[in-house]
Amino acid sequence: MDSGLLFSFLAVDLLLVCVPGADWAYVISAALRTGSVTRAVAGLVSGYAVHTALATAGLAVLVAGSPRLLTALTVAGAGYLLWLGWSVLRRPAVPGAGTGTAPSWADEATPRLFLRGATISGLNPKGLLLYLSVLPQFLTLRGAHLPVPVQTAALGLLHMACCAAVYLSVGVLARALLAARPAAARAVTRTSGAAMLGIGAFLLVERLATL
Repeated sequence: MDSGLLFSFLAVDLLLVCVPGADWAYVISAALRTGSVTRAVAGLVSGYAVHTALATAGLAVLVAGSPRLLTALTVAGAGYLLWLGWSVLRRPAVPGAGTGTAPSWADEATPRLFLRGATISGLNPKGLLLYLSVLPQFLTLRGAHLPVPVQTAALGLLHMACCAAVYLSVGVLARALLAARPAAARAVTRTSGAAMLGIGAFLLVERLATL
């Protein structure tokens, strides 16, 4: 694959992964309530493994070959991020460590943590946005040295690695800092809301500019 495209994807992917959402909420809740960060993150990454397999089977190529569908998915995903970012800024939340406000599944230090994580990431709109509208833009469909399925698998694996690294860091930091520092938790939440707005606006403008 072209190294420039690979690094560009890595930069965009890290930005998306670093935007807090359902995955972050799950990791933070699991870390604060059970301390089972590794098991929760493994579940989340396995959900994206399913996304990668589906994309490698041809779903990403189908989207990449349909500009109208790609535009529609990108606009929808950008709209979702804008709405989510605004919602977070309006109501910045603080992780409910030890207060009973965290979901009941966060109390389960069992294999269910893995299954819950896989389900959450498998249904996460941010993950769908990445695989259906962002990833296809980094595929070389003509004149490439590697077949498109191999390119897709490579980008999917890179995304999974980014998720593992970021979510493990989030879980460890949440367990060490956020449970005892609600002010820091509020600051993280507000920053995440602003980041969602920025990325959503960028995706929307970038896609509409190509029309």
